[in-house]
Formats: sequence, structure tokens, C-alpha cells
Amino acid sequence: MQNSEALALSAALLAAAGELAQRIHEGVVARGFEGLRPAHGFAFARLAPGGATVTDLAAHLGVTKQAASQLVDELVRKGYAERRPHPEDARARLVVLTELGRACTRAAEEAAAEAVGAWGDALGEPEVRALREALLRIAPEGPIRPVW
Repeated sequence: MQNSEALALSAALLAAAGELAQRIHEGVVARGFEGLRPAHGFAFARLAPGGATVTDLAAHLGVTKQAASQLVDELVRKGYAERRPHPEDARARLVVLTELGRACTRAAEEAAAEAVGAWGDALGEPEVRALREALLRIAPEGPIRPVW
């Protein structure tokens, strides 16, 4: 692949990712979840499976522990997350989503489905499936993090 082709592909992927993040955020807001920024969604992606420590979240987001702690403080204050004792480490706290946080995550999933559905309209379902499979071969496990 030529440098110019690689640059064009990079730009297209970054533009698609940015638009997707924005559409998901707008969908979440449209469903009544307020006081969130797109960066919060990247934290929710790490917290949703079963919680995480602030250290885990910092590594996932590519930020300092202090920045991750401030983000968690904000999510706790807004009712989207809570701190619990860690089941395996008495010194650590586990940050988990509240019912409001889980509802917000479901709203984000719905918004993502709508956004990707538009890709199906533009490309056709077989091409969207092929795109998903190709991207999963390149980046199978993430992490899903914002470009700061």
C-alpha cells in the first residue's frame, strides 16, 4: 500500500470512529442521560463487564490514576457509578456501574446499533459484517479509549 493510500485509510478510520463516538453520545443524550461527555462512554466500556479499580481504568483510558480518579468521582457524584470494597484486595476499591449507569450503557448500545445500521444502509449488510470481521482481526481486544 502506498503512503498516500495508508494515510487516506487512516483518515477514514479516524473519521468513522469520531463520528461513531459522537452519534453514540448524541443517542445517549437523546435518551435522557445528561451530564456526560463522550469520554465517559469509554470509561463505561471498561466498567460495564464487572467493574474495575481506578488503576485498571487509568490503564484502559491511557490516563494517570489521578485523572481516572477524578473521572470516577464525577461518575459517582452523578449517580452512574459507585465504589465498593474489592472482593479480592482489601486495600482496593472496585468501581461498578449503578442501575443508572447500566441503563445508560444499554442506551449507548441502542445508539450504536442505530449508527451502525446507517452503515448497513450505505454499504449493505454483507459489507458491514465483512468490515466488522476485518477490524476484529486487526484489533480483537481493544482497549476502547478516546484519542486525547
